[in-house]
Formats: sequence, structure tokens, C-alpha cells
Amino acid sequence: MTLLPRPSLESQRRLTGAMQVLLVVIVAYGFLAGEQKAISNGVMAFLVTLIPAALERRYDLPLDPWLALWITMAVFLHTVGSAGFYARVEWWDHMTHALSASLVAAVGYTTLRAVDLHSNGIRIPSRFAFVFIVVMVLAFGVLWELFEFGLDIVATETGIDMPLAQHGLDDTILDLMYNTVGAVLVGLFGQAHLSGVAEIVRDRLLGSVPE
Repeated sequence: MTLLPRPSLESQRRLTGAMQVLLVVIVAYGFLAGEQKAISNGVMAFLVTLIPAALERRYDLPLDPWLALWITMAVFLHTVGSAGFYARVEWWDHMTHALSASLVAAVGYTTLRAVDLHSNGIRIPSRFAFVFIVVMVLAFGVLWELFEFGLDIVATETGIDMPLAQHGLDDTILDLMYNTVGAVLVGLFGQAHLSGVAEIVRDRLLGSVPE
């Protein structure tokens, strides 16, 4: 059962294009205002928004319009946050962490399911898939926090303003908590919607003949 109406491909392209234009505006603002975070995050986010179209061209891997929007929105909202919303809107960081974690969970589940479909010798129950999704996102979240901690050390030693930073132990715990929320949501509701994507990945990237 579909929980949300699916956008048409044309609607997805318009929304993605609008967010890409706004990302360019954010990068331009960063140059004008001397905001290094806005520049670096904006450029990286814009490049990520090109991935769905690149997958379609390179591997003939058509993505569901919702999935393409999912990817674009995750990086777009993070970039908007780095341009000032993180400091002005208390819950913005929580929202972006949950959304980004859900995207990581989706990639992890799609890969796991593609391997499951590819080989007759491997069977992955849905309950195990749920546990795998949550544990993988938690592990990724810990690595991400360690990465931010490392950037903080570099920033302290060099005086360079880094695009990412930690804001204390409470912030780290909240980040991990909202990462878990995103993972659980994908584990509970995302498997039915991502199975078709996993089948496409199996057919296009791993080969359609099971081992």
C-alpha cells in the first residue's frame, strides 16, 4: 500500500531543478558573504543531486521519482541548515539527521536485498533485514561523529573553519538518536517500497542470472 502519492517524473524533475537552483544561490551567497560552510556544503550537495541522473545514464538504472527526491532533499536540507538554519531553528538538525539516516538505511537495505535476490544460496528474512538496517545506520552514525570530532581537532589546530562540527556531548547523543529514528522508519515501512529498486539493482549491476 502506498503511503504517499507518487510524484510524476516531470514533477520530480521540476522539484529537483528548483532545489538545484537554490543550491547554486546558496553557493553564491557563500562567496559574497565569505561563508565557507555554505560554499563547501552547497557544492558537495549539488554534485550529489546529479547522482540519480548519472545512474540512469551510466547504468540504465531508472530510480523511482520518490527516491530521487529523497536523495536531493536530504542534501538540500542539510545545506540550507549549514547556511544558517541550524543556528536559527532548533529542530532543523534533528530533521536532517533523521532524513540522512533514512537515506543511508535505504542504500544499505537495497544492497542487502539485491544480494539476497542474486543468489539462491542466500536467504535474508525481513526481520534480519530490519536489524541489519538499524545496526548499520548506528555504526555509520558513530563513524560520522568520529569524523566530525576529527574535523574539530583539525580546526582547533589550524584555525580553518570546517564545513562540519560537533556541538558537545548532548548534540552527539541527539544526532545518534535521530539517526536511529530514521533507520527504524525505513526498517518498518521502507522494505516494501525498496524491493523493486533492489530487483533493478540486481538485474542491472549484479546480473540477472542467480548463482
